[in-house]
Amino acid sequence: MTVVALTGGVAAGKSTVTDVLSGLGAHVIDADVLARQAVEPGTPAFRDIVARFGSVVVDSSGGLDRAALGDIVFGDPEARESLNAIVHPEVKKLYDEALTEATQFPSRVTVYAVPLLAEARSATEFDAVIVVHAPATSRVFRLMEHRGLSADQANARVAAQASDEERVALADSIVDASGDIERTRKAAHQLYEELERLWPDRLDELSRRFPRDDS
Repeated sequence: MTVVALTGGVAAGKSTVTDVLSGLGAHVIDADVLARQAVEPGTPAFRDIVARFGSVVVDSSGGLDRAALGDIVFGDPEARESLNAIVHPEVKKLYDEALTEATQFPSRVTVYAVPLLAEARSATEFDAVIVVHAPATSRVFRLMEHRGLSADQANARVAAQASDEERVALADSIVDASGDIERTRKAAHQLYEELERLWPDRLDELSRRFPRDDS
C-alpha cells in the first residue's frame, strides 16, 4: 500500500488541507488524533507523563492539562525530549494499527497527517512527502491571532519544531498555505486532483516517482 505523508509546522494550515482531502475522499490518518488517544487517562503514556511532570499537568476532570504541559515543555528542551520519548512510541503503535485498517480502502488515497515528521519520523518511511508551508512569521501571527497565545508562547512553539528549511528539504510537493484560508483550500483541491490522477490506476507510477528507501 502506498502512503503519502502530509506535514507542516504548527499553524501552517495542515488541518485545512486534511479537511479538504478527507472531504474529497482521501483516507486520512491524523497523528494529532493518535497523540490525543495515546495520552488518554489510564494509558501507559498518561501515567508516565504524570510521573515525569507531576499532578500539575492533570486537569480538574482527571485528564491531561495540555496548556499546563505545553507551558513546561515549550520552554525546556530537556522536558520536551522526555515528553516525546513517552508519547512518540505510543503514537507509532497506534499508527501501525491505523495503517493496517487502511488496507480496507485500497482504492482511496491514504494520507498520514504528521506534524512532526522531520522531528520524529523518517521521510523514507513514506512513498511521498507533502509539506504544507507557511513562513514562521505567519505561523507566529496565527498562533497569536487564532489561539490566543502571547508572542513569547507563539515563538516558543514555532522554535521548538524543525525549521522551515529543514521541512521543505523533505518535500516531494509543497502546498502553499501562506495566504488566506480560501487559497489554502484551493491548493488542497489541486493537490487531491494530482493524487487522484495517480490513484489507483497509476499507483505503480507514483511508487516509481517516489521510491521508498528501505536501506
